[in-house]
Amino acid sequence: MKRKVTCLIAISLLAAACNAFAQEDDDSNDDPTGNVNLGMPMAATLNPTARFSNFGMGVTVGGGYNFTRQHALVGEFMWNDLFIDSGALQPIREAVQNPNVNGRSHLFAVTGNYRYERRGTALGIYFIGGGGLYYRTASLSQRVTIGTSTTCTRTYEWWGFSCSSGLVNVDQPIRGSSSSVLGANGGVGFTVRVSDAPYRVYVETRYHYAPTKQVSTQLVVVTLGIRY
Repeated sequence: MKRKVTCLIAISLLAAACNAFAQEDDDSNDDPTGNVNLGMPMAATLNPTARFSNFGMGVTVGGGYNFTRQHALVGEFMWNDLFIDSGALQPIREAVQNPNVNGRSHLFAVTGNYRYERRGTALGIYFIGGGGLYYRTASLSQRVTIGTSTTCTRTYEWWGFSCSSGLVNVDQPIRGSSSSVLGANGGVGFTVRVSDAPYRVYVETRYHYAPTKQVSTQLVVVTLGIRY
């Protein structure tokens, strides 16, 4: 019941915001035919990705075409450096008896998105969603080979090890893994006009999902940036 009430309140607030923004006077200088954005995305990962990385940070750049004041297409490139949790490295360090083994992970996404926006003179709200190519990498600081009778877990699969019959396959000199798949995203953002039109600061929250190999990629990205 509490969740339903919360959802109803959130929907009501969004609807009220849309009406308020739409009732503001239009500014003829605030209707460019093209759109460009540059932002800093901060990612909070969700399970199963959160078992290996709990935070990420990077850059987003994009551009597209505004059909009308409300409807636009936006192409974007996003890069996120996913910070590795120490728990994702512990089994590897124990297997090779080296506490200095480290790892890194990166997420790259090239997406095409549709944006619906209600924009007033100073404030705006928009909804955005789309899909594209997601490419995730995970790399270790040194090549690792796992011995016999090692139980297979998601941690080994994250770093690129293959398994059979519940055990990690032996004689695999692994340095890392990568996966390229199609994924999708969707979210909501708010804008505030700064300086002369059409420049605006935006804050956006978007959910991203990609069925990457072995471990799917799921994260909520909050982006702070500037656009027109």
